[in-house]
Amino acid sequence: MPDTGTALTGMDASRVLSIDAMGGDNGPGTVVAGLALFLKKNAGTQVILHGRAKELTGLLDKHGLTEKVVLRDASDVVTMHDKPSHVVRHGKATSMWSAIEAVRTGEAGVVVSCGNTGGLMAMSMLRLRKVDGVNRPAIACLWPSRNAQGFNVMLDAGADIRADQDDLLTYALMGASYARNAFDLKRPRVGLLNVGTEEHKGRAELKVAHELIAAASNKGDFDYVGFVEGGDLPGNGCDVIVTDGFTGNVALKTGEGIANLISDLLREALRRTPFSMLGALMARGALRSLKKRVDPRRVNGGVFLGLTRTVIKSHGSADAMGVAAAISLAHRLADQGFSERLAQRLAAALPHEGVRASGTEAEA
Repeated sequence: MPDTGTALTGMDASRVLSIDAMGGDNGPGTVVAGLALFLKKNAGTQVILHGRAKELTGLLDKHGLTEKVVLRDASDVVTMHDKPSHVVRHGKATSMWSAIEAVRTGEAGVVVSCGNTGGLMAMSMLRLRKVDGVNRPAIACLWPSRNAQGFNVMLDAGADIRADQDDLLTYALMGASYARNAFDLKRPRVGLLNVGTEEHKGRAELKVAHELIAAASNKGDFDYVGFVEGGDLPGNGCDVIVTDGFTGNVALKTGEGIANLISDLLREALRRTPFSMLGALMARGALRSLKKRVDPRRVNGGVFLGLTRTVIKSHGSADAMGVAAAISLAHRLADQGFSERLAQRLAAALPHEGVRASGTEAEA
């Protein structure tokens, strides 16, 4: 089936957004609703939407988007239960593959998907390739914090459960570059997550990474604050927290669970008695402000760092507001030429291939 909707104009293709409509837990209706919210504030942004045309045509018409986006038919879907190896071998007819392919061929600059994280990473690595010098890409997420910008960057949030000292150095460079572009920070502060702030604590690779990151701070144009602990994730002591994907994913899921628990307990307490209900009514402005500040939907969207193009992974259970936030993040990074800036930063700051992790020349 040929493309439907508006034709792409002569706008810079790197600013065109390529969106997988089929991957989320809540179905394509939520993705299209989120796209509609985004386009209300960003009219004129060019979008290629990938998915089953028979399902998407009516949804686009419902939201008045039929003539505002290019619809590209893709008959198959990557489910949340598909293994990455299966996706890579059998995914060519899926909406996820189609969305990535539009970026690979230069039609668009950024991919957005709510789909299977492992499948999206595997397919992105296969079709878009890694930036020179990157061994393992990372997922960067935003963590509500006491900093002026309101959030800290944490990576890796689960792209790969392993990370040696060289990977952690690369994460520090990529995280600093992301914070610089996301928050307009001229010199982000980077911390390395550990079980304590003392230099003698932690695994051997953490101690080596500690030295490598400190040595790279000038070339990477960031300030290294040293080891940080879990309590610093929402703190104001640094802007970027570096860790391996196993630890980062556990921290992320734990934080989400605690936030939901506190929200439920607070709601229960405020409804317990007439007096608590009256207090809640009097404090509704402050409560509304607090809810908005910690609302995870506002920062939905993990960025795959270390690929030659930008890929945004929206939470699979995101609602329309969350999807709109992920698309807005993609739009911002596309406008900034983020993937090119990141590659340049890594090329300038990473040690060359003949240098060992310890910083000494390799033997011939």
